[in-house]
Amino acid sequence: MAKTHSPKFLQLVDTARSEINECEALDLRRMLADGAPLVVLDVRERHEYEAGHLVDSIHIGKGVLERDIEKHKFDDEARIVLYCGGGFRSAIAAKSLQEMGYSNVFSLWGGWRGIQAEELPIE
Repeated sequence: MAKTHSPKFLQLVDTARSEINECEALDLRRMLADGAPLVVLDVRERHEYEAGHLVDSIHIGKGVLERDIEKHKFDDEARIVLYCGGGFRSAIAAKSLQEMGYSNVFSLWGGWRGIQAEELPIE
Protein backbone atom coordinates (compact mmCIF):
# COMPACT_ATOMS: atom_id res chain seq x y z
CA MET A 1 0.00 0.00 0.00
CA ALA A 2 1.40 3.36 -1.03
CA LYS A 3 1.86 5.97 1.65
CA THR A 4 0.29 9.40 1.45
CA HIS A 5 2.91 12.08 1.91
CA SER A 6 2.42 15.72 2.79
CA PRO A 7 2.74 18.35 0.05
CA LYS A 8 5.79 20.08 1.58
CA PHE A 9 7.63 16.75 1.94
CA LEU A 10 6.83 15.88 -1.68
CA GLN A 11 8.09 19.29 -2.78
CA LEU A 12 11.34 18.70 -0.88
CA VAL A 13 11.72 15.27 -2.51
CA ASP A 14 10.95 16.64 -5.99
CA THR A 15 13.57 19.36 -5.56
CA ALA A 16 16.15 16.82 -4.41
CA ARG A 17 15.31 14.47 -7.29
CA SER A 18 15.93 17.28 -9.78
CA GLU A 19 19.44 17.79 -8.38
CA ILE A 20 20.72 14.22 -7.89
CA ASN A 21 21.47 11.08 -9.85
CA GLU A 22 18.92 8.32 -9.59
CA CYS A 23 18.90 4.68 -10.59
CA GLU A 24 16.36 1.90 -10.52
CA ALA A 25 16.70 -1.66 -9.25
CA LEU A 26 17.72 -3.00 -12.67
CA ASP A 27 20.51 -0.40 -12.78
CA LEU A 28 21.56 -1.47 -9.28
CA ARG A 29 21.69 -5.08 -10.46
CA ARG A 30 24.06 -4.01 -13.23
CA MET A 31 26.21 -2.00 -10.83
CA LEU A 32 26.46 -4.95 -8.47
CA ALA A 33 27.65 -7.12 -11.36
CA ASP A 34 30.03 -4.75 -13.14
CA GLY A 35 32.99 -5.37 -10.85
CA ALA A 36 33.59 -1.70 -10.04
CA PRO A 37 33.65 -0.70 -6.37
CA LEU A 38 30.19 0.05 -5.02
CA VAL A 39 28.86 1.07 -1.61
CA VAL A 40 25.15 0.50 -0.95
CA LEU A 41 23.71 2.40 1.99
CA ASP A 42 20.35 1.56 3.52
CA VAL A 43 19.07 4.81 5.02
CA ARG A 44 15.86 3.37 6.47
CA GLU A 45 15.14 3.11 10.17
CA ARG A 46 16.98 0.37 12.10
CA HIS A 47 13.83 -1.78 12.47
CA GLU A 48 13.25 -1.65 8.71
CA TYR A 49 16.82 -2.75 8.04
CA GLU A 50 16.60 -5.57 10.58
CA ALA A 51 13.39 -6.84 8.96
CA GLY A 52 15.28 -7.33 5.69
CA HIS A 53 17.91 -5.62 3.58
CA LEU A 54 20.07 -5.97 0.49
CA VAL A 55 22.97 -8.36 1.07
CA ASP A 56 26.18 -6.44 1.90
CA SER A 57 24.38 -3.12 2.33
CA ILE A 58 25.48 -0.86 5.15
CA HIS A 59 22.92 0.66 7.47
CA ILE A 60 23.23 4.35 8.25
CA GLY A 61 19.82 5.78 9.05
CA LYS A 62 18.86 9.01 7.31
CA GLY A 63 18.59 10.72 10.67
CA VAL A 64 22.30 10.25 11.41
CA LEU A 65 23.74 10.02 7.90
CA GLU A 66 25.53 13.36 7.82
CA ARG A 67 26.92 12.80 11.30
CA ASP A 68 28.11 9.23 10.74
CA ILE A 69 29.06 8.94 7.05
CA GLU A 70 32.69 9.96 7.62
CA LYS A 71 33.17 7.21 10.20
CA HIS A 72 33.23 4.82 7.23
CA LYS A 73 36.03 6.71 5.46
CA PHE A 74 34.51 6.45 1.97
CA ASP A 75 36.35 8.40 -0.71
CA ASP A 76 34.52 11.49 -1.92
CA GLU A 77 34.47 9.86 -5.39
CA ALA A 78 33.17 6.48 -4.17
CA ARG A 79 30.18 5.15 -6.11
CA ILE A 80 27.40 5.15 -3.52
CA VAL A 81 23.80 4.02 -3.95
CA LEU A 82 21.35 4.92 -1.20
CA TYR A 83 17.98 3.27 -0.72
CA CYS A 84 15.00 3.59 1.57
CA GLY A 85 11.49 2.18 1.25
CA GLY A 86 10.57 3.81 -2.04
CA GLY A 87 13.12 6.45 -2.98
CA PHE A 88 11.86 9.53 -1.15
CA ARG A 89 14.13 9.57 1.91
CA SER A 90 17.09 8.36 -0.13
CA ALA A 91 16.66 11.25 -2.58
CA ILE A 92 16.92 13.77 0.26
CA ALA A 93 19.86 11.84 1.72
CA ALA A 94 21.65 11.73 -1.65
CA LYS A 95 21.29 15.49 -2.02
CA SER A 96 22.75 15.94 1.45
CA LEU A 97 25.77 13.75 0.62
CA GLN A 98 26.32 15.70 -2.59
CA GLU A 99 26.31 18.90 -0.56
CA MET A 100 28.96 17.32 1.70
CA GLY A 101 31.20 16.71 -1.32
CA TYR A 102 30.41 13.12 -2.34
CA SER A 103 30.39 13.28 -6.12
CA ASN A 104 29.19 9.86 -7.30
CA VAL A 105 25.98 9.35 -5.32
CA PHE A 106 22.77 7.75 -6.58
CA SER A 107 19.35 7.41 -5.00
CA LEU A 108 17.51 4.19 -5.78
CA TRP A 109 14.07 5.14 -7.08
CA GLY A 110 11.70 2.41 -5.95
CA GLY A 111 13.92 1.60 -2.96
CA TRP A 112 13.37 -1.55 -0.95
CA ARG A 113 10.23 -2.36 -2.93
CA GLY A 114 12.26 -2.18 -6.14
CA ILE A 115 14.99 -4.40 -4.68
CA GLN A 116 12.39 -7.01 -3.82
CA ALA A 117 10.63 -6.74 -7.19
CA GLU A 118 13.98 -7.15 -9.02
CA GLU A 119 14.70 -10.15 -6.78
CA LEU A 120 18.10 -8.84 -5.75
CA PRO A 121 19.81 -10.80 -2.96
CA ILE A 122 18.33 -9.96 0.42
CA GLU A 123 18.77 -11.17 3.96
